[in-house]
Amino acid sequence: MNRSLATSVRLALCSAGLVVGLCGAAAAQTANHGSDQMHKDMMSGMQQMQGMKMTGDTDKDFAMMMKMHHQQALVMAKAEIAHGKSAEMKAMAEKIIKDQTKEIAKLDAWLMKNK
Repeated sequence: MNRSLATSVRLALCSAGLVVGLCGAAAAQTANHGSDQMHKDMMSGMQQMQGMKMTGDTDKDFAMMMKMHHQQALVMAKAEIAHGKSAEMKAMAEKIIKDQTKEIAKLDAWLMKNK
């Protein structure tokens, strides 16, 4: 896929609301391994979230979806650390990994208690 087509696809996805919160970053980045892999991982995670079966229990559904959302944040942060150039963004990615790992543990604990 050429760059302009890839950018057009990203922009179309953004306008459709499929890439909530990441539209600007996805559209602005040039095609490179880190960005492409991060985008593929994000889209895969979104498909998994869309495929989740809701239990009807808002608390459980929130915990399950937030856990998956945080796991996607970890994937993206790891890609930033591996491929990013900005020391500021890498530091933020490291903080995200630390913080989101703790949040995932809290969500897991709550889910285990509330089976």
